[in-house]
Amino acid sequence: AFSSGGTTMYPGIAKQWYQRRVRGKMTGGRILAARAAMFCCDLQELFRPSIRHFPAVLSNANRLLESAKLLDVPVVVTEQYPKGLGGTCSELNIGHCKIKCPKTKFSMVIPDVQDYLNENGKRKSIILFGIEAHVCIQQTALDLLTLGYEVHVIVDACSSRTDTDRAFAFQRMRHAGVFLTTSESMILALAGGSDHPQFRALQKIIKTEAADTQLIQTLPISL
Repeated sequence: AFSSGGTTMYPGIAKQWYQRRVRGKMTGGRILAARAAMFCCDLQELFRPSIRHFPAVLSNANRLLESAKLLDVPVVVTEQYPKGLGGTCSELNIGHCKIKCPKTKFSMVIPDVQDYLNENGKRKSIILFGIEAHVCIQQTALDLLTLGYEVHVIVDACSSRTDTDRAFAFQRMRHAGVFLTTSESMILALAGGSDHPQFRALQKIIKTEAADTQLIQTLPISL
């Protein structure tokens, strides 16, 4: 056994981890809807007053969730201590999610989520968004990378209480091997082309440009 990112890995798991990391680098992060799952992290009502750009993040998250339904991409939703922090914001379309799990761990990689991933083994590309970028999103991304998954973080559907924390979380995740992209880019990547049967419906979702989360003003120059 050896350790990667604080997680003990055994030879069989280590081999899968290495193969998936290499495959991700070789493909440049190209994603297929049939091999993807969408993770919506802790977009809960009581965070609304304290998270920067929260209305814009919710708007962009909803674009992703509506597209997932059209493209048959399964959605996993978590809620951080919902008894105290409330449930997922009512304006988010999560009625079609496969599982919704409460958690106290910051990472979304909890037993129920791991069980779902193991039962759906072809879903090797994880599309991740929510809050907070520097805590739950970052820890989820690093855990998924350690387990050998390809991780795509949607930068305009993530935020934190401060722009500084958000910006440097993106920088750290990118250096760790996460692919950073936007909601519109991901929606069109999952469609693959204008010949997709759901393309007209997707066009309606992206017809209005994504809500501005002021990323360009806050990203580190070296990102």
